[in-house]
Formats: sequence, structure tokens, C-alpha cells
Amino acid sequence: MLLQLLTFLAYSLTATLATSVLNVGSGIYDVTGPAADINFMGYAMMGQVGKGIHFRLRARAFVFESTVPTPPLNDSRLFAFVSVDMGMGSSAVTNRVLELLDAEPTTTGKFTNDNVCISGTHTHSAPAGFLTHTIFQVTSLGFVKQSYNAYANGIAQSIIKAVANMAPGRVFLGQGKVTNANINRSPTAYLYNAQSERDLYPDGNTDKDMTLLKFVNSDTSAPVGMINWYSVHGTAMNNTNKLISGDNKGHASSLFEKDFNPVGTLPGKGKFVGAFAATNLGDVSPNINGSFCMDTGLPCEMEHSTCNGKNEMCTGRGPGKDMFDSTNIIATRQYDAAKEIWNNAKEELVGPIDMRHTWVDMTNLTFKATDGTMKSTCGAAMGYAFAAGTTDGPGMFNFIQGSNTSNPFWNLVSHFLSKPTQKEIDCHHPKPILLNLEGIDFPYPWAAKVVPLQLIRMGRFFMVSVPSELTTMAGRRMRKAIADEVIAQKLTANPVVVIAGLANEYADYTTTFEEYQAQRYEGASTAYGPNELEGFISQFKRLIADMAAGVESQTLPAPPTYLSKQISLAPGVIYDSVADGKHFGDVTVQPPLTAVVGEVVSTVFCSANPR
Repeated sequence: MLLQLLTFLAYSLTATLATSVLNVGSGIYDVTGPAADINFMGYAMMGQVGKGIHFRLRARAFVFESTVPTPPLNDSRLFAFVSVDMGMGSSAVTNRVLELLDAEPTTTGKFTNDNVCISGTHTHSAPAGFLTHTIFQVTSLGFVKQSYNAYANGIAQSIIKAVANMAPGRVFLGQGKVTNANINRSPTAYLYNAQSERDLYPDGNTDKDMTLLKFVNSDTSAPVGMINWYSVHGTAMNNTNKLISGDNKGHASSLFEKDFNPVGTLPGKGKFVGAFAATNLGDVSPNINGSFCMDTGLPCEMEHSTCNGKNEMCTGRGPGKDMFDSTNIIATRQYDAAKEIWNNAKEELVGPIDMRHTWVDMTNLTFKATDGTMKSTCGAAMGYAFAAGTTDGPGMFNFIQGSNTSNPFWNLVSHFLSKPTQKEIDCHHPKPILLNLEGIDFPYPWAAKVVPLQLIRMGRFFMVSVPSELTTMAGRRMRKAIADEVIAQKLTANPVVVIAGLANEYADYTTTFEEYQAQRYEGASTAYGPNELEGFISQFKRLIADMAAGVESQTLPAPPTYLSKQISLAPGVIYDSVADGKHFGDVTVQPPLTAVVGEVVSTVFCSANPR
């Protein structure tokens, strides 16, 4: 007991001596992009092409700077975190953001891959075409430069605004619960995890925890911004939706910002910025009423999510009367929890800001696992259940979740692209390989080989940035492993660990080894094989050890983005006109001059093509 007390006092003294004076800034900018004619990223539905706007998309940036040198490297630390209403991060977008920041006098030389994290909220109702690996371009008909430019320009501008707004600030940590806002869409796969491990988590098969950072001005205590992390998919807007939308997280952000900006402030124009960021949401759905068969109204068969043996009719239901109502309900429940946590966030984060970044070849990684054995990852490949989709958005061609056997016809089709070797088949077992992505390089690689991993520290708060969608238990395992290693390396005695998901690039899903055996959608989409999670954990342990030793982390060179090779098949606007005698922008029906606040009004004007 005495030893434990002395250890705690040593940690406390270290934290006190390392207390940083912070500069904090927040910024927000529009990233909406082409509002018509472009496929949405997420559901992989060819027919889900934009036809308007539900509400606009935003990039929300937060910049932190330690004004006291951080030992043992004894240099100051600057870091930018961006939560953006897009499907996921993209290394091509990040590279362009860094170019734009270097071209701006106020941010020249300040930012690199090492100190910028761009995390997508994972809305499934935002334009596609910004990822540069082929598999993610099939339904968007290739690369879409307008999507890419809108995201990159908006993200860069949000960071530039955050830097301009930097001032002495204080950061407070808050934690709490969100109830009745998520459900596990693969509960049978979750049950593959050991009972003893499941018993450690009384919240059940989804995380109910929300972790929140509260930023205030040091001099005035005025609110500056907020970030929180809570697990739920951006799929309250279903795959029939054709309006651009930030889904539940984008809406929750707008609700929170409205509370802290002056009355009458237009959305996206206020100085206070509130981000509802993505974390380990891989198997977590906002469709909390469960999955039902569209033809019979009966619950779906659970193990395979089918109706009379077919997957296409099995869909999840949200709590509202329609998807717009469900989006509002799920957003409001997150917003309500965040407000309560904000009001009770009293613990100030003190101590150093530090960070590590590395590029890792996940197709060729051999490492020591947590059980002490040597394990390896595999070349990227997708299983048959990848094509089945989920209850949030079923696939086509009667692929079924939980499929451990392959189909001769689809084998013929997929092997035409690349036939897996016996070594690849054995490595991915029991996944039946539908797409052997490692072997397809035409017109450019179909999947990422080298991916970015990132570790950020602020006092006892640690954020790990992963280019993947981790399932509930995969996230729990990762957070526990990170916390254990932080303690072992004596960085702090009581770390709080969050996962920033879908960050800086996209490499599909990550399940536990046990969930992988079930080969539902999430397991089939775990690209680098059954040991992917352990591989990620091994690399984060390396980054933690480097941080504790005060040394830079080894890394591979940044991979190419293949921008010069990108193919774009989505046709542009061929012809655009207005009626005779009219001009673009002319108003043909004016709103009434007698309208009062709260009244719904309408207007008609001559618009150009929204693309």
C-alpha cells in the first residue's frame, strides 16, 4: 500500500512539474461539395446519387499549442484535430490540406502528417470520390475532383481559422453515458468473444460512454469549443436518402453550437465550435429499434440477418417516424448527454502535449502479440459477407452475412481480377476471399498497403488515431492495451484513452480475432486478416514506448496517393440554362414581406446546376 501511495505521488509530482500553458483555437468551415449528380460514400449503392441538401457539411478544427517546452525533447508542441462531416479520412486529402496550409503565411511550416489528425464523422450521406484506392471508387465512377477539393479546401480553412483564433486556454475532461442511442448490428458476432471478457463490460455489446474535452478561454472563462467521442454509425439517414447530410453527428454538432453562439448566428458562422467525433463504431448502429423484414414486418433471422434466406429485405429501423426524425432523435440524445457532461466537466487536463506518428505496412507485419506469440497480418482481401452489406444498408446479389463458404460463380468473377494463392487463403482463414485486393493494381492499387497510425497525449488523456472502423470489443481491447502500456511505461498512472476512428486514411474494418471467425460483414471487411487488431495494438505500444523514451518513432516513407493516375468517369454538367428572359439567381417567387420569426416561408429562384 505504501509503495502504491509513493508511486501515485511520484506521478502527481511529474504531472505538476510538466504542467503546460496552452494556447487553444477552434475553427469551422463548409465542406459541402457537389450537391447533385455525385454518388454518396458509405452504402456503396450505385443509385444513391445526390439531389440536394438536408443540411450542409462542416469541418470542425481544434488547435492546441504547448507554450512550455515538453521534456525530454524540450520543444514546444502544436497539434490540430479536425472532425469533418465526411465518410472517413483520406491521405490524399490530408496531403492537399498540408499543401494549402504551407501556402498560407499564418500556417507555413507549422503542420505535417505528424501533428494533424483528420477524422471523418462517417456520415453515409456525403459525396464520394475523394479516396484514391480503386475499391472505394466503384460506385462513384472513379475520382471526383470536386469532392476532393471541397473537403481539402474546407479542412484547411478550418485549421487556418483555428490558428487565427488561438488564445490562452484551459482544457477540461468530462465523461458520462449516452442512453438509448445505439445498438449492436452484429450481436451474434459479439457473442464469439469470451464470456469472461464480455463480463468486464456491464454496458453490454455497445459502448455507452462519451468522453468529452471542454475548451475555455483562460482569461475570460468564455467557452471556446468542445469535442466528444461516442460510438454510433452515421446511418440514421438510410440508403434511400439522396440529400447531403451530416447525419446524427453533424446535427448534434449544430445543436450544441447553437447553444453557445449568439442568438441569430447562422449555422457554421459562430466562433464556438462543437464536434461530435467518430470512434470505434464498427458494429454500432443508430437504428435502435432492431432489424425487420420489409416484406413481412417480422424480425430478421439473427445470425445471418436474412428474411426467408435472403439479405436484401432485412433492414434496421430507427426510433423516428422516418429517417429525418430518427436522425434528429439520435442527435438530440447525444446532444443532451454532451450538455450534461459539459456542465460537470471540472477536471482540468494538465501536463505535456506530445505526439507520435508512423506509416506501417499492414500487409506485411510480423509482431509479438499480447499473449507473447509471434503473429502476422495478411495482404488486403475482402470476404463474401463484405458484399452482403449490413442491416443499416443491405447489399445485393444475395450475398449473406456469416458466410464461410464461397460461390463458384462469384469465384470465377472475382478470380478474373486476382486469384488468391493458397498462402493468402490460409492467412485469411476462415474468410472466403471474394476480392483479393492485394493482387489488383489496375488502374491503381485497390486497397492501401501502408497506413498511418498516430498517438496524441494531453496530460493523462491519450488519443489513438486509426484509419479503420473498430468494433465495440475491438475498441475495448485496444483502449485497455493502450492504457496498460501507458501505465507500464510510467507516462501516467490513470490514463483516459479514446480512439479517433476513420482518421487520416481508410482501411475498412477491424474486429477481434474471435469476431472474425463469425465472418459477418465486419469480419469479412477486416482487410488484413484475423490478426489485424493485434497488429495495430503492437504498433501503438511501440509509439508509447518511444514517447516514454523521448525519441522519434521509426516510420516507413509516406505512400503514394496516385493522384496523377486517377480515373474520373462521372460526367460533368454538359449544358445548363434558365428560361427565356431569365438569369441565374433571378427570384421568380418572393417570400412574403409580412413573415414573422418562426413562420415557414418559401421562395423560388433560377438556380444553376448544384454540381
